[in-house]
Amino acid sequence: MTKEENEKRLTHLKSIVLSMPEKPGSYQFYDENHHIIYVGKAKRLKTRVSSYFHKEVDRFKTKVLVSRIYDISYTVVNTEEDALLLENSLIKRYNPRYNVLLKDGKTYPSICITNEYLPRIFKTRTINKRFGTYYGPYSNLSSMNAVLNLINKLYKPRTCRFPITREGIENHKYKACLEYHIHNCNAPCIGKQSYEEYQENIKQAREILKGNTREVSNYIFKLMQEKAAELKFEEAEALKQRYTLIENFVAKSEVVSYSINDVDVFTIVDDDLKNNAYINYIHVKNGTINQSFTFEYKRKLDENNKELLITAIPEIRERFKSTAKEIIVPFEMEWKIKDATFFVPQRGDKKHLLELSEMNGKQYKFDRLKQSEKLNPEQKQTRLMKELQEKLNLPKLPYQIECFDNSNISGTDAVAGCIVFKGMKPSKKDYRKYNIKTVDGPDDYASMKEVVRRRYNRMKEEGTPLPDLIITDGGKGQMEVVREVVEDELGLQIPIAGLAKDDHHRTNELLFGFPPQVIGLKTDSELFHSLTHIQDEVHRFAITFHRDKRSKHALHSELDDIKGIGTKTKETLIKAFKTVKKVKATDIQGLTKEIGALKAKIIYNHFHPEKYIKK
Repeated sequence: MTKEENEKRLTHLKSIVLSMPEKPGSYQFYDENHHIIYVGKAKRLKTRVSSYFHKEVDRFKTKVLVSRIYDISYTVVNTEEDALLLENSLIKRYNPRYNVLLKDGKTYPSICITNEYLPRIFKTRTINKRFGTYYGPYSNLSSMNAVLNLINKLYKPRTCRFPITREGIENHKYKACLEYHIHNCNAPCIGKQSYEEYQENIKQAREILKGNTREVSNYIFKLMQEKAAELKFEEAEALKQRYTLIENFVAKSEVVSYSINDVDVFTIVDDDLKNNAYINYIHVKNGTINQSFTFEYKRKLDENNKELLITAIPEIRERFKSTAKEIIVPFEMEWKIKDATFFVPQRGDKKHLLELSEMNGKQYKFDRLKQSEKLNPEQKQTRLMKELQEKLNLPKLPYQIECFDNSNISGTDAVAGCIVFKGMKPSKKDYRKYNIKTVDGPDDYASMKEVVRRRYNRMKEEGTPLPDLIITDGGKGQMEVVREVVEDELGLQIPIAGLAKDDHHRTNELLFGFPPQVIGLKTDSELFHSLTHIQDEVHRFAITFHRDKRSKHALHSELDDIKGIGTKTKETLIKAFKTVKKVKATDIQGLTKEIGALKAKIIYNHFHPEKYIKK
């Protein structure tokens, strides 16, 4: 697109905006092919749409959207709620490219009550509104099964799939099935249960599915008393059993407060990258939670949490057929919904509900994160690196982390190890072993200085990429000696952290900065476990190297120092004479007998230089 064409496009769009009214409504943006690419809503159409074309708009995604707008249409409505509902319906119809997307790929089950002459009640994942009435969906299968079990015990609805009709019952067309004989059905198909009673049971089942368990319980209790007063004790006993079942079910439900009658609760939680948002919905009826569900929304533009939540609320309420007059939200809402008010609680039971909803949203976020990390393990490593970067305020992602450790026994066989982690995973090909050369005695600080100096001097000379973070296996003292070499001697700017241990030799602190400060990090967190894994790995590496070196010294003999004598010859001598001492004491003839004249002369001359044999 040329500059002139772009100016012409913007002039056309701005002329449309100038004619727009300051009334509530929905607006639609079209691309060059006249396809809807964005649907929005506004309390004041002109003000909202004109904001897209201000020069100070600096959000990248919004700029991309504006660059692809070629035409605008709008619809004026009477109320803010109508604008919300209209936006929702248009998004569903056209699925615009730049609108938030409900990521609802998983199909959750619902409970269906059919429209048949004798309705059935069952769980299903297929929704066909012509077939019956649906309640749900249920994200928690155990709660759905609990409700179904309660209804089956209370009312024993039929489970057969026969197309039962009134004429068929009157003509005795049907026979009692096994369910009747095992007392799971009252057999309305053969007239054992009246049509009126069956329909009354279905009516009560609908109320339970709506969450009106308290109303059903009160109704049954009242009816039980009436039957008892009429001396119909058997019927009263049957009603009492129903009443007890409902009361036990209510007791197991999460009771919030019986003062809270009909309330919707919404909270929103962002993911770490703020690309997606998790909106949790809780419905409270008669003091108990009868519905809890979390939706995942994918951001297409730079929508804030308020904009995202007000878009989602009408959609979710429509899905669950909610008519609650009070909507609890975590922050003040600018929009209004007809016949409902927004409320931000500060304390009490409603505040508890808000916290419960937020906890459910965070748990859903955690579960999604774990699922995605199983499919893409690198995602977890990136998340940990970003968390470490934020905790230490590092200038860049700590992709390459190096850690040092010394090992010696009273200064003997002193060694050190350097391990390298790349992307929070060990890069064993980059591990390095160091024999301490310039330090006498058990001086860990001097040994650390030598190793760090040798390591980074060589990396500087070879032009090898330096690490993004150095971690010392120790506290303030180890950090300081590393800093003296890295910064003061070599003039390098590499962040240095330390892992300090407590009195029980257990790592309990992450230190950073000079002077070192304790970084707030929970010892049971995933990041802390990753850091202690690095510490354990460098300790293992250094110890293993030290043990190998000690083992070689312990197994060393004088025969190893004789040039020209191989492993096989040494094994032959030890097998024949048992010890090196006996080999020394053996004359040239005895040695020749075992290993030959040439090698016997080499060994004899080594141990007896004063009796050197030339030939």
